[in-house]
Amino acid sequence: MAPTYASTNALRQSGDELADATVAALFERGETGTYNTLMRFFSTAGAPVPDGLPDVAREYLEATGAPPSWVDWDEMERARLFLIDNNVHVATALSFAAMPACYLVPHVAKLLSTTHGLKYPANRMAATGQFTVYLMRPDAFEAGSRFLPAAQKVRLLHASIRHHLTREGRWDTAGSGVPICQEDMIGGQMFFSLLVLDSLHRLGIHMSEEGAASYYYAWRVVGALLGVDQEAVPKSLDEAREFLDRYMIRHMGPSPEGALLTRQLIELYEEVVPGTLLDPVVPALVRYLVGDTCADWLEVPSTPWDTVVKTVPHLLGVLETIEDRSPLGAWALDRLGDLTTRFELSSLTRGRVMHYAVPEHLREEHGLPGAPSRARRWTPPAATVSP
Repeated sequence: MAPTYASTNALRQSGDELADATVAALFERGETGTYNTLMRFFSTAGAPVPDGLPDVAREYLEATGAPPSWVDWDEMERARLFLIDNNVHVATALSFAAMPACYLVPHVAKLLSTTHGLKYPANRMAATGQFTVYLMRPDAFEAGSRFLPAAQKVRLLHASIRHHLTREGRWDTAGSGVPICQEDMIGGQMFFSLLVLDSLHRLGIHMSEEGAASYYYAWRVVGALLGVDQEAVPKSLDEAREFLDRYMIRHMGPSPEGALLTRQLIELYEEVVPGTLLDPVVPALVRYLVGDTCADWLEVPSTPWDTVVKTVPHLLGVLETIEDRSPLGAWALDRLGDLTTRFELSSLTRGRVMHYAVPEHLREEHGLPGAPSRARRWTPPAATVSP
C-alpha cells in the first residue's frame, strides 16, 4: 500500500523500541559508564561479550548480533560486487550528495547539531565515513568484521539522543515527532541508497538495473540492523522514489544549522584535498550533485569550477571505457579506488578508530534551545499550466 501523510505522520511518533528500552534501563540503573568502558573492547563480530557488561546490554547485543533471517545472500553478494566496481563513485556520492542532503531537512540539521559541538564536525564525519567503509568491506557480515558491532552501537547512540532530548524537555515531540523517528531513519536510508544512485547517474556512471537494486537492498539490510521498521520501508526502487519525494516535499528547506553544517563539511573536505588549488572543486561538486536550489539553501558558494565539474561525467566515461576494455586497467582502477577511499577515511579519522558511545549527558554546546522551527519548511510552488 502506498504511503499516505497519515501513515508517515505516525512514523514521526515512533522510535526504536528495543534500543530505547535498553538505554532507558542503563540510565535507570546507573550503568551507562560501565557499558561505555567495556564496549570499547567489543569491536568485532563474534568476539565474546565483555565480562561485567550490564545484563540489559548483554541481552541487547545477543538479540541484535546477527543479520535479519530474511537476508538474501546472493543479493548481498551482487551488492558487494557493485560496491567493488564503484567504490570511489559511491564514496563521492556519499560525501558530496548524501551528507549535504541530510542538512536540507531543517529539523534533522538541528538534531544533528546535538550529537557533536558545531565547532567539531570532524568527529561525526569520521564516524559516518568509518561506518560506511565497514559496510563496503567484503567481510562486513562475517565473524571478525567491525560492521555489525558498529551498527549495534550506532543504534544505541540514536536511542540515547532520544532519551536525553525527550526527558530533558529539549524537543517538541508533539509538534515535531520523536527525535530520530522512524520517518527520519527511513529518510536517511533513502539518502544513502537512492540518492547515491541518483548521484551516480548524474556523474554519468553506467550501472545495471540489477546492480542498482542490489545496492538498495543492501541498505535495506543496514536499515534493519539500525532498528528501522521493515514494514514501513519501501521494498523496491520505485517505492523508494515515492517515499523520498514525499519526504523531501514535506520537510526540506533552508536553515541556519544546515548552512553551518554544510560550510564546516566543505572546509573539512578541503583539508583532505592536497594543497589549495583544487579547494574550489569541493563546493562545485556539492552544488553539481544537489542542484542549484538546494545548494543555495545550504549556502554553498559558487566558484569558477561550477562549469568545470560538469565535464566529470565525460572523464568518468573515458575511465569506464578503459576499465571495460582492459582487465589490467580494471584492476588498476579498482585498486586506485580502494586506496582513495582508505586515504579519505584515514584523513578524516586522523588514524583513530572512532568509538560509538552512549553519552551520559548532552553537553551545553550540544543543546537545543527550543523546538525545531517549522516555519522555514519548504512549500512546493503551485502547479502551473503550460500555454
